[in-house]
This record gives sequence, structure tokens and C-alpha cells, in this order.
Amino acid sequence: MTPAAVRAAFRRQSRACADMGSAQTARLLAGLADELTHGNPVADRILGWAGNPGPEGASVPLRLAGALHALVLTGADGALARAYADAGQDPLPAALAAIERHGETILRWLDNPPQTNEVGRSAVLIAAGHALTQRFGLPLVLSELGASAGLNLIWDRYALRAGVLRLGPVNPVLTLAPIWRGDLPPVARPRVAGRAAVDLRPLDPAADRIRLLAYVWADQQDRLDRTRRAAEAAAAAGARVDAGDAVDWLAGRLRQRHAGHLHLVFHTVVWQYLPAAAKARGAELFALAGTIATPEAPLARLAMEGDGDPGGARLTLELWPDGRQLDLGRCDFHGRWVDWRNPWPSTARAANL
Repeated sequence: MTPAAVRAAFRRQSRACADMGSAQTARLLAGLADELTHGNPVADRILGWAGNPGPEGASVPLRLAGALHALVLTGADGALARAYADAGQDPLPAALAAIERHGETILRWLDNPPQTNEVGRSAVLIAAGHALTQRFGLPLVLSELGASAGLNLIWDRYALRAGVLRLGPVNPVLTLAPIWRGDLPPVARPRVAGRAAVDLRPLDPAADRIRLLAYVWADQQDRLDRTRRAAEAAAAAGARVDAGDAVDWLAGRLRQRHAGHLHLVFHTVVWQYLPAAAKARGAELFALAGTIATPEAPLARLAMEGDGDPGGARLTLELWPDGRQLDLGRCDFHGRWVDWRNPWPSTARAANL
């Protein structure tokens, strides 16, 4: 790619950060788009990036933003930390200086794609878990695709405040409180009998704590706090995240029988990034598994994925043995708001709370 294409990717990501509530990251990336110049190893590598630097490719702006935030989180750069701590200060001068001082460290961060584990997405998992429990009355077996560190694999340990309702355990690890629109989810008591997950590069919630936090935008303290608490809980729970290809892992997982349980497979902002061939194979695997699902051992697939609409992610629920696909509404990619549609009719509705 040309330097102009790389700069365009930084400006595009800046606009996305602004739209998602991170003014500081938006300002930083916009400034880097203008001010990064050849002459040091980091800038030379970024401006000469060989592939697609944008979100459909390598997400180079977020790689650099994560590297800079890691310098703050580890205490490696005091000047940058002070700039980040002052919301009114332009972080660009300190960031450019940090790039000069910490080139080797930043280059290592540029080697790997950003890896987030957005706990706010558990809001829709909690709502769906309650709806499925009310409908089927069966304990759940969970399978997550693209789980990162498994923070959303323990959604049943979080509470959700949806409008006037509160769902979840009495003593939750944390409470999610998105802006809730549409239907109110039913109140039930989900029971999770088993859980497993896969990721191409799974993170350890304890050993990789800095990496988990670094890709959370530095001026979004609520997200940072949620991630810290969730990582501690996931580490204590020992939630299993296997390393491997999502579709290959899914094939083996769907061959397992779970008599007397509902098998819930879910993925949040993962499927949209798979190659077309992998998506087609995955769809075939779900269809095949659906042929052996029964009312006593149903299969469900919950998806939260982008569909090209700028208004957040689409929420869908597929069920077998009947093979229906239900529309659950939409939500913000970070879970800041949810516009929920109950899969089965309900009269309870939120008042844009």
C-alpha cells in the first residue's frame, strides 16, 4: 500500500473511534495520519505496509494505538502516561516522542493483530440465555467461536440491567447497563452445565492481561474496569479456550451429543471476518448438526455480526431441529446500547432506558 492509503486508514479509524465514543483515540489517530513521516523504523514500517492497513486487513492504526497504550499501562513511558491522563491535552506530541524512544517495543506490537475481548457484548448473551431458558427449560452447554481470552464465555456470572429489569446472579462479577430499547428480556435462571471455546490465538486472561487492556481505548475507563474484573474472573474460573481454526473446532464440537441440554453456539464480531469458504463450510456444519438435533437436545446459534449497516451489529438466533432463524434486533459493537426483540412474543417493553 502507498503512504497515502495508510494515512487514509488512520483517518478512517479515527472517525470510527469518534463514532464509538473515544475522542482521545480519534484525535491521536487523526494526528498520526498527518504527522507520521519516514525516518524512524516504526514510521517506515507503517507507511510502507505491504497489505491492507484498514479494518478489513491488518488494522494497522489499532496495532499502533494498542502499542502506545501498552507503554502507558506498563509504566514504560511517563510522559505519554501524563498526556493520556489529561483529557484536554493533545496526546500526539507525546505519542510521536514515544515512537522515537520505544521503537523496538512498538515494532513487536505491530507484528500481531489487535485482539479485543469486549465484555459489553455479554449483554445480548445474557438476554438470549434467559430467553432460551424460559423457552426450553434446559441447562445450557456453551460453545464460543473467536473467544479471545474467554471473557464472554462466563456471561452467566455477570448481571444485566435492562431498563427496569435486573437479570443475573445475586453477587455478579460485574453489572452491564447498556441503553436498552425495544422488548425487555424474560427473567429466567440459566444453568450452564458446560462451556468451551476456540480462538486462533487465545489469550490467557492472567498472563496476557496487558494485551487485553491495551486494545481498549485509553479514555474509556468503564470498558477498562469491566475488562479488568472480567479477566480476573475468567482466570479464576479456568474457562477453556482452545487454540485452533474456528470452523475445524466447530466440526468436532457439533459432533458431540448433549442429551437433556441445549447446545448454544455463539459468536460476536467474528464470523464476518472469516473467508467465504470457511463461512460456507460452517453453514453446512450447522445444517448437518441440525438434522440430528431433537426437542430434548436442541441446537441454537446466536450471532452478533456486522451486516454492512452502520447502525451497529445484527442479532440473529437460529434454532434446530425446526431450522428457524429469528431476528433479535441490533446492538452497538461494544454493547453500549441494545435494541432487543424477544424471539418469542412478550408484552414487556423498555422505554428507551
